[in-house]
Amino acid sequence: MPARPTLDAAGLQRLQFAHRTAIPFENLDIRLGRGIAIDSVSVFAKLVGQRRGGYCFEQNRLFLDALADLGFEARPLLARVWLGAEATPPLTHTLSLVTLGGAPWIADAGFGGSYAPVMPLVDGAAATAPDGATFRLSHEDGEWTLWREGDPATTDGRNTAPGWQRQFSFTTAEVPDADLMMGNWWTQSHPDSRFVRHVIASIILPHGFAKLTDRSYARMAAGEGSDAEITDPRVYRMRMSLMFGIDLTPEELAGLGLF
Repeated sequence: MPARPTLDAAGLQRLQFAHRTAIPFENLDIRLGRGIAIDSVSVFAKLVGQRRGGYCFEQNRLFLDALADLGFEARPLLARVWLGAEATPPLTHTLSLVTLGGAPWIADAGFGGSYAPVMPLVDGAAATAPDGATFRLSHEDGEWTLWREGDPATTDGRNTAPGWQRQFSFTTAEVPDADLMMGNWWTQSHPDSRFVRHVIASIILPHGFAKLTDRSYARMAAGEGSDAEITDPRVYRMRMSLMFGIDLTPEELAGLGLF
């Protein structure tokens, strides 16, 4: 049995990485008309009991509950995702602020764009992800920004330009449950939301990333990649099961409206 994570940066990093490599990021229930509930009971039943995935509001709810059970001091934050944004985006991402030894750190078990490692909340702090990408934090006018520089093949494909790419921005303001519910409602309901317009699944690999956006599949692991457009619904179901651990019924696949 794996040892209990230590209540320090190493333990937090280990816990987040285990979460991201075990639980896929996905939004299938939105297209299936089921809606996304983000209370602890509903999230545990879906992601653990049903062995499904979820998006940030679900993933980080489960992660925060796990942190609390293990004895970490943590609370949610809200962020604006800048990937592909042409104007100021809404607060539709959540991550966690964790206090370690009296100092603030950020952790994120639900960022679908790539794997953002655990980092100290310090201006100029940098960290390297398992896929080799580098992340850094900047602080200006009371707002924090997370940046990434690395191979776009280990991202969801929204930013493919070279150099440092802005991932998301946030403040450390207290976030009441009502604000999380509002962000979750917009994300699953608004016609401009990426999660309304596309069917998405992704998962972190030990040294890479796999993604399925609508019928476009791509995988990058340890520098070797593959991609394909899936035209056969049977292949789609097989790929969803083998790579992301999600077993769709024929009726559910039809409900996604991809074929």
